[in-house]
Amino acid sequence: MRLKLGFLLRAVLLAGSFLGLLLLWSSLAPRAEEPSPQGRMREDKEAKNPVPDKGNHGLAPGNEKFKPVVPWPHVEGMEVDLESIRRKNKAKNELEHHVGDNNQQNIMQRQYLTFKPQTFTYHDPVLRPAVLGNFEPKEPEPHGVAGGPGEEGKAYVLGPDYKESIQASIKEFGFNMVASDMISLDRSINDLRQEECKYWHYDENLLTSSVVIVFHNEGWSTLMRTVHSVIKRTPRKYLAEIVMIDDFSNKAHLKERLDEYIKQWNGLVKVFRNERREGLIQARSIGAQKAKLGQVLIYLDAHCEVAVNWYAPLVAPISKDRTTCTVPLIDYIDGNDYSIEPQQGGDEDGFARGAWDWSLLWKRIPLSHKEKAKRKHKTEPYRSPAMAGGLFAIERDFFFELGLYDPGLQIWGGENFEISYKIWQCGGKLLFVPCSRVGHIYRLQGWQGNPPPVYVGSSPTLKNYVRVVEVWWDEYKDYFYASRPETKALPYGDISELKKFREDHNCKSFKWFMEEIAYDITSHYPLPSKNVDWGEIRGFETAYCIDSMGHTNGGFVELGPCHRMGGNQLFRINEANQLMQYDQCLTKGPDGSKVMITHCNLNEYKEWQYFKNLHRFTHIPSGKCLDRSEVLHQVFITECDSSKATQKWEMNNILSV
Repeated sequence: MRLKLGFLLRAVLLAGSFLGLLLLWSSLAPRAEEPSPQGRMREDKEAKNPVPDKGNHGLAPGNEKFKPVVPWPHVEGMEVDLESIRRKNKAKNELEHHVGDNNQQNIMQRQYLTFKPQTFTYHDPVLRPAVLGNFEPKEPEPHGVAGGPGEEGKAYVLGPDYKESIQASIKEFGFNMVASDMISLDRSINDLRQEECKYWHYDENLLTSSVVIVFHNEGWSTLMRTVHSVIKRTPRKYLAEIVMIDDFSNKAHLKERLDEYIKQWNGLVKVFRNERREGLIQARSIGAQKAKLGQVLIYLDAHCEVAVNWYAPLVAPISKDRTTCTVPLIDYIDGNDYSIEPQQGGDEDGFARGAWDWSLLWKRIPLSHKEKAKRKHKTEPYRSPAMAGGLFAIERDFFFELGLYDPGLQIWGGENFEISYKIWQCGGKLLFVPCSRVGHIYRLQGWQGNPPPVYVGSSPTLKNYVRVVEVWWDEYKDYFYASRPETKALPYGDISELKKFREDHNCKSFKWFMEEIAYDITSHYPLPSKNVDWGEIRGFETAYCIDSMGHTNGGFVELGPCHRMGGNQLFRINEANQLMQYDQCLTKGPDGSKVMITHCNLNEYKEWQYFKNLHRFTHIPSGKCLDRSEVLHQVFITECDSSKATQKWEMNNILSV
């Protein structure tokens, strides 16, 4: 009995000791949901100073000398099998896609019949000359790599040894990725703002933002430099998230590599992947649905660099008035050497308003005296009839109240006008912000492009234009069809919900818009005259047509095989005796013989008559006739001779499909 009792006591003692040690260990060990003290310190530090690129592109100043990469590591062209990825996640993706489709289809049905009132209190910015603004950096921006290429927005020019690699990268991505890959993702840039911008003081009660970036087969360094610049130059308290929408890319570097890379920002940067190519327009609407943390949506193209103190000027007008949409001034980043300079055009300060011609080509016109008179200070935001479309900020709820983009618009083109008209005609306003600047890289000649998916069909951009003018232009749509006669029979889908939206919101007429907001466009781009005839200009009973070959503003037209696809072979002659292609007119060249194509307005180059029955084009000022050489592929004017077959033409209508 004594033995058994002693054995039991020892067993109890051992068990108690084990339990005590277990409790002590559990109390000392960090919980799964709480980081260790060292981890907390590291995360706090990273939140304040996000980790830079761990490669050669994000080095801290002075840590390592720049080492150029020779030759260019051409690994970005590798493609992945998207179909196998889709099959692997089929059940999950189908569910998410179905929910997304339902959300997209129901947006128009969930509109507010009147927009929500302004509830956010925000004080107007104040200009205090000689007192540095409260959002201005207190010291110069550090270099990404001390003394590295492209720092301070300077040109980085590579030698002839890189020629073949550069051409290959331009063909694939549209930019000189060889140079881009050698430039720090955190590079410093030049400050192109007006000096006055540095002395604006903003209420710190700004709205927070989600930055949305849509990309499709983008080059790595241009894409990630966009992300780095946003993180580097945006006050962290206002940057809720960066939402990246992968529009069905098939480049390997945009899959696992990207997923791993963005982990350094601890959830600040997120990637969502479309299960089919949606195109830029609908991918941005998807981005609005995925971006749920910020009060404002800021859209950036996938190849941008935001400038110093870009955020406060851009978001302040929206904080004051939730129905305001803002657009930064867009600077030009050279896609060859990555130098940054102001965009050309505009007034003496480089300020311009967004506009269009009557074929819906994007234009910029100088800031008018009427708009200048509305401002107390030169660098205040000013009204613009339209935006270019790639870069803008809008309150998230207001964007949803507007119905996002028209769900019937496909891929790219016209969406910038659609959202601009919708904002203005339905009670909002669109402002350009001189003190918020963002650099944008423009695609270079030689890029192979991203063809639209098969399901979209042909002419998606033209169909988009027709939808926009049919919904918003009212009787002014006749001027579009005068400029784009080939679109008259183009099917554009159901627009009844969009028409109902206009009616429910008491949206104003396009006539009101043209008179009150876009009043200066017709002085730069007059309303077009009615067409006498239009189509291809074909040599009578031949297979050769006049072709602009893409030449504009002083180039010569040529003779080429007829392709019946319009485009560079589509011309129109109007009642003002202008022979035109889009906003360009045909006229006599400097040599007095060859036919030149150049920009014109309604008062210029009224020089042509078309005698349909005689199959003849006559050049009125010279009295000569339009002639051709099928051997030399040239078009010129010579003395009229009714017996010459080369002076006979026919104009055949071409309809887009």
